[in-house]
Amino acid sequence: MSQNSPQNTLYYIDAILKYSNYGKAAKALYVSQPYLTQVIKRIEKQLECELINRSELPYRLTEQGKIYYEYLTSLENRYSRFLREIAAVAGQDKQVIKIGILPSLGTYLLPLLLPNFFKTHPTCKVELFEDLPEKNEKRTLSGELDFWIGQNSRNISPNLSSTILGKNSYSVIIPRSCALYREGIAIIDAGTYDMKTLLSQNLILTRKGSSIRSQIDQLLSVYKITPKIILESTEIYTIQRLAMNNIGLTFVPESIRVSPCPEKYNLYTLPVDELSLDFFIAYHSDRSLSETDLALINAFSIDTENAFSLGE
Repeated sequence: MSQNSPQNTLYYIDAILKYSNYGKAAKALYVSQPYLTQVIKRIEKQLECELINRSELPYRLTEQGKIYYEYLTSLENRYSRFLREIAAVAGQDKQVIKIGILPSLGTYLLPLLLPNFFKTHPTCKVELFEDLPEKNEKRTLSGELDFWIGQNSRNISPNLSSTILGKNSYSVIIPRSCALYREGIAIIDAGTYDMKTLLSQNLILTRKGSSIRSQIDQLLSVYKITPKIILESTEIYTIQRLAMNNIGLTFVPESIRVSPCPEKYNLYTLPVDELSLDFFIAYHSDRSLSETDLALINAFSIDTENAFSLGE
């Protein structure tokens, strides 16, 4: 049997099925393509069967692959349950909730979510794991995290359950250096530019792996545009400030506040049917929720939504 852990093998298979491409899957997993290919081939050789049907797109599990996937899932669920039971015994006299979140998203959401939660649960301790979405998703699947708070719920693993808040819009920052810039205008009227025109400008974007970049890459593929990317960063706030200071055009969600400054840039709000994101709190589907867990989910769905409606 393969020396890879069931958890890692599940990640590998999920990524291959998601992208239907070994190169893209390897990049998302932070491993090399030859290594990923070798791992799957080794398992298939040991099991004497093909796990993934690669003859047509999108890739699908073979019947044998489905049985193997169910087996791996059962092992992972048992291990996750074991970790939670150990943690529960070790921490009987205290409540600790481990939450994974992207740093820039935490800056926006956590002040809306946590104050009222701590008022009703003052003895609870929250540990934050501020990291990229892929890493926090893996930690949640493995039981290392209790919850993962993220954005763009469409690609969440089927092994996670989630509570989702409604769609949020994007704004485009159009600097003076861009041909689309309009002198002295703070906010450009809706419908002025189409998405293809915006995507064809000099861009500064978050790096691959972020939910925002995934959405932009999908649009680039739909419109068959080879992007002119001037610069990439892991930090959305870096991207925001570079765009505001005349480096290139960028897209920022409404969670990132941008004050109008017509002397330097225009702002253009996109319709939610063109580009939008939602926010979610996710947890392992096998997780038994405690009263404290339910209170946190309730704070996310009610307090955060109320803050949105008040424009905070």
